[in-house]
Amino acid sequence: MQILIAFIVGAVIGLGIHFQLHQRLTRGVVLAPMIGAVSAGAAWTILTWLGVGIDTPWPWLASLIVPVVVTYPAIIALSRARVAHDRREKARLGIG
Repeated sequence: MQILIAFIVGAVIGLGIHFQLHQRLTRGVVLAPMIGAVSAGAAWTILTWLGVGIDTPWPWLASLIVPVVVTYPAIIALSRARVAHDRREKARLGIG
């Protein structure tokens, strides 16, 4: 059941990243929290499958660090890709 804490922490970190980075209007409000939640849950799952117990700090630290390390670059890359696509589409359509 502690994996739910990892999912919630990852989602909150993702939400913070969403509001901290620019170009918020180019992506949905749920994208960053979902990436954060999935990455935190995946880190927690992998560590527990490897035999690291929840009585050690490693799953807890991973659920805090992995979402930051994964979500920041993913959101930056997705936002840049969306802006570039929108720019190309506007040029193609002759709007703006």
